[in-house]
Amino acid sequence: MRNLKCTVAYDGTSYHGFQRQDNAVTIQGEIEKALQQLIKKEVEIIGASRTDAKVHAQSQVFNCQIESSIPTDRFALALNTKLPADIVVINAHEVGSKFHARYDSIGKLYHYQIYNREFPSPFLRNYTYHISHKLDLKAMREGAQYLVGEYDFSSFQAAGCSARSSVRQIYELEISVNSTEPLITIAIKGSGFLYNMVRIIVGTLVEVAKGKKKSTWVEEVLLAQDRSFAGPTAPACGLSLIKVNY
Repeated sequence: MRNLKCTVAYDGTSYHGFQRQDNAVTIQGEIEKALQQLIKKEVEIIGASRTDAKVHAQSQVFNCQIESSIPTDRFALALNTKLPADIVVINAHEVGSKFHARYDSIGKLYHYQIYNREFPSPFLRNYTYHISHKLDLKAMREGAQYLVGEYDFSSFQAAGCSARSSVRQIYELEISVNSTEPLITIAIKGSGFLYNMVRIIVGTLVEVAKGKKKSTWVEEVLLAQDRSFAGPTAPACGLSLIKVNY
C-alpha cells in the first residue's frame, strides 16, 4: 500500500466545489471516479482545501492510499487519461503512511482577481469578479493591513462554518495591479481560512475601495467578531487556491 501525495490544478467553473457530494458533480468525485477506472478499486482521496463551487486551484493537494503496479513517476500521466480536461494532476509523490493532506498543511496562499473596467471581459468572466466602479487601491491597501496578524476572524466566516476556532493568522495580504490589463490581484497567505473567509475579506475591502467605507472600518469589522458587520461575500469565480504549504 502506497500513500501518494498529488498536486492537482482545476477550473472549478463546472463543479460544486472540491468535496464529494451525493447529488452534485465535484472535483473529489471526478478524481475518485478516475482512480477507480484506473486501478479497478474504490479509492477515497483527502484534499487539503474544500474549495467552494466555481472556485479554482493551481495547486490543490490531495493524498490517497493505493495498491497499484503503476510507477509513481507515471501515475499522474496515467490518471490524467481518465480525468476531464478541466482537472489535471500535475505530479504525484510517494510519502509516509501518516501524511495527511489537510491536517499536515501549515498554510495556504489564495489569489482573488478583480476585473476593474466599465465592461466585463467575455474571456475572464469565469475567473474574475467584474467591478465597473473605479476602485481606490490606496484605501483598499490601507484597510487590508488591519487584517495582517493573528486574530479572531469571526466577522469573516460564513454561517455554517464548522471550525472549532475562528482564530487564524494572515501572514501577508498584498494587492497588485497588472500593468497591461485592469486586473487587480489580492494575494492572501495565511495559516488557514474559515468558510468563505477570503471572499468576505475581499467583499469588505471592495466596500472601502468604492469609497462606501473608510479604511479604518476594516479594523472595526475585525474587532466586532460578528459577520453582520462585514461586507458582502465576493463571487466565487474570482478565487483560486495557488499553493498549499507543508
